[in-house]
Parts: sequence; structure tokens; C-alpha cells
Amino acid sequence: MVPAGFAIPGDIATLTGGYVYDRRVMHALREAGRQVDHIRLPAAFPFPASGDVAATMELLQRRDRLTPLIVDGLAFGAIPNDQVRALGGGIISLCHHPLGLESGLDPDQARWFLDNEMRNSRTAAHVIVSSPTTAHTLVADFDIPAEHITIAEPGTDPMPRATGGHSDRVELLAVGSLIERKGYDILMQALSELVGMPWRLHIAGSPDRSPETAAKVATLIGSLGLSGHVVLLGELPASELAGLYAATDVFVLSSLYEGYGMVLAEAMASGLAIVSTTGGAAAATTPDDAALKVPPGDPSALREALRMAIEDRELRQRLSDASWRAGQKLPRWADTADTIASVLDRVAGGIAR
Repeated sequence: MVPAGFAIPGDIATLTGGYVYDRRVMHALREAGRQVDHIRLPAAFPFPASGDVAATMELLQRRDRLTPLIVDGLAFGAIPNDQVRALGGGIISLCHHPLGLESGLDPDQARWFLDNEMRNSRTAAHVIVSSPTTAHTLVADFDIPAEHITIAEPGTDPMPRATGGHSDRVELLAVGSLIERKGYDILMQALSELVGMPWRLHIAGSPDRSPETAAKVATLIGSLGLSGHVVLLGELPASELAGLYAATDVFVLSSLYEGYGMVLAEAMASGLAIVSTTGGAAAATTPDDAALKVPPGDPSALREALRMAIEDRELRQRLSDASWRAGQKLPRWADTADTIASVLDRVAGGIAR
């Protein structure tokens, strides 16, 4: 097996979908017997200062040029193209979703990200994406040849089937950092007219990635009269999160865009009824019979879907059954690593020639 490098910005223990993906893939590749060197890049990405780019280039240029190098998209899309070209061959982009599609960006910044990531993706030896939706975006909008892209969907661990809240109150769960793209403000608007119904929402996600968004959500909870219904738990370790899934009736995803939606896969692995937007890959991650799906950014549609899920026990059961069936068919992390390993071997063969 050829060795590989894996360049990831910041703390790999960070509890976001992208970091979980990177961490689990690196572990699974090593478990399969492959040497993978973790290269820790500056944490400032995707908004590096010039010194961060210089430090990154120094780290990456130390690599053996005959060894494939995966660079996480949080950094790869933000490194200027002339610097990426200076790295030479064997560079593999891991694109969770294009940086320019993140919510809340200044329009000029979004355009720069999209243009730069398009150039970088064309420069890379290969691009790995986590969903067919992202692959389609790169082909259609970035003009990347389909044969230049490999889809490696995230793995999902087996989980016990959720048993729900066992009360007259419907337990809702949302998981994800409090950032603008997750649409928590829209979720609060949707729930504000359902306060007379028996439900409670737990939100598990870090407030630290966007303190302004976290403060906005907290303010909305108070101003919309949701304090008795919505609980902000902050970032939770996997063990506590598993307990939440087990005690939940309905999983809620209000995101404006998802590159895959790993939390949706976890919800299906737990057999949860799902209410989800169709933002990005979220539309395809869950089958239609497992979720009530609504357009992103539409509080009225989200409100109606939540109302139906809260008041109709039989509907929840049908969604739950379909979700559980789909969850048992999801790939495992070893499958994801096998797909990525094939890319590493192919790129290594190209370098050797």
C-alpha cells in the first residue's frame, strides 16, 4: 500500500461533520494497514492571513513528491491557485462542499472562493467529494470532468433503534453548530406558532464557530416565547449525543445547504422520523418515505411539516420505519476508506509514471 499525507486545518477533534469525516477516514485507512501522515495546517482556514498561507506551503512542500497528499477542502479552496500549482502533482482535494456556497459570506468573498476553488479543483490530481450532489455541482458549475471526481459518502456506525421520549410530549432533536447555514433562525420562526402543541426541541451544537449567530438564536428563543420549549445544549461528545438520538421522536434539519448531511445518516441509523429541508445534498440523503421534506429558507413550509410530525403519531411511525430500513443500508467507514484508498493508489500510479 502506498503511504499518504492528509492535510487538515485546525484541531482534528473538532465536532463538525467535516472533521468527523476526516478523522474517521484517517483512522479507517490506518486500520486497513495504510500509513497516513496527519499534517496539521493553521486553524485560520478558510480565512487565512498571508502568514498562514506561507506556513501551509512550508508544511506541504516538505512532503515526498511521490506520495499522494489529500488536502481538506476547508484549506484547499482557500489556498491561492498559484500556490497550489507550486505543490506539483499528487494533490487530492477533499471537497465536503464548495466554500463559496457557505451562508453569510460577503458576495465578493463568495465569488473569490468559487473561482479559486474551481481553479484549484482543476489543478488537483483528483477530487474526492462526500455526495453525488457535490459531484454534480463540480461538474455543472466548476466544469470539472466527472472522471476527475470520486464520490466517497461518509460511513455510519450501527446504532440502536431510538425508542423515543415515552411521554405525551414529542421530543425533537437538531444537531449542528450554531452557524447561519444551519437555518436555526428559520427553525425558531417555524416553531413560534406551535407553542400550544406538546413538544420540546434539543439543539446540540457548538455556539463558538459563529458567536453572532448563536446570540441571535438565543435572542429569538426568548423573544418568540420558546424558552420553555427549546434547550440549547452546546457541543456534546458522541456518547451523550447517542443518548439523545435514542430518546428522540423526530429529527429536524433546517439547513440552507448541506454537502451531505451526516446527522441525517445518524438519524436514519437510529430509525428517527425526520423533518428536513432539501438544501443541497440533504434532498437526496434521506429517502422520501423517511422524511417530510421542505424547501430551505421557508419557515411556513417547515412549520407545517413540524405540525404534522408532532400531532400525528401514525405518521411518525411510518417515517420511523422507513428511516430505520434506510439506515441499515448505509455504508460503514471501512467502505468510505476503501473508496478513498483506490484514489490514493490511482494517483500514486500517476505520480510514478
